[in-house]
Amino acid sequence: MLLTNSIKMSDNSFHTLRDMIYDRSGMHFPDHKKYILENRLSRRVEDGGFESYEKYINYLKHDAGREKEFASLFNIITTNETFFFRDTNQLQAFESVALPDTVQKLKTKGSKKLRIWSAACSTGEEPYTLSMIVADKLSMPDYKDWDIEIHGSDISDGVLSSARRGEYNDYSVRNVSPQHLTRYFSKNGNGKYAIKPEVKKVVRLSNINLFDDSALRMYRGMDIIFCRNVLIYFDEASKKKVISSLYNSLVSGGYLFIGHSESLFNISRAFKLVNVNNVLIYQK
Repeated sequence: MLLTNSIKMSDNSFHTLRDMIYDRSGMHFPDHKKYILENRLSRRVEDGGFESYEKYINYLKHDAGREKEFASLFNIITTNETFFFRDTNQLQAFESVALPDTVQKLKTKGSKKLRIWSAACSTGEEPYTLSMIVADKLSMPDYKDWDIEIHGSDISDGVLSSARRGEYNDYSVRNVSPQHLTRYFSKNGNGKYAIKPEVKKVVRLSNINLFDDSALRMYRGMDIIFCRNVLIYFDEASKKKVISSLYNSLVSGGYLFIGHSESLFNISRAFKLVNVNNVLIYQK
């Protein structure tokens, strides 16, 4: 039997709610995606005891608990499907070009501090994947001499909690080679794959809204930034704002990776396009 939502979202409520979400996060829900917002929020509205979306909106506007509720709202509406070693062609471009070029530049300057940022990291598969690749590339004993920071950020506290646990099911590790599974994971008592401490120790996880200028000022001096499959949630104005912030966060010559189906066309001309075996990456 199909379950139907007993509380319906009017067009006026949709427009008000989507504008509130946009103002806070830059995420844009066009008119034809009203059903997505309604489907994802219907259970939250009902379980919260709200009789209508209008009362839910009023709560978000005026109640003392609105900040906590906004955090819950963002947990619900963001899509968090991800897995280890996703989009391998891009990761190969990272491993073969962006990472060694960055390492060589740092060595030339007499520095061994490497900073990488995985923006919108969801449940942590991407930053942990990058940690494994860096560990592979900077093989022992040289690896121990480096000061490595891999920052993972997301707007959702829920997915960050999962990332901090660092435990994953078979689906998440389906692209992980047997060698990497043995080296970087351990099987725990509940049948999940747990990230080993050597991978976790360089990854720092934080709740960051990419639309929050003050928060992004803490993310300066990044050598490489991954912000993949995020721009699809933004309209053109929001894309320009976020990309401008990411540009400011990169060092000169730093690399930016966006989703393979995403582009900076008509968004920014500040980057140089680098073609690595038909994989396009951006360089400041």
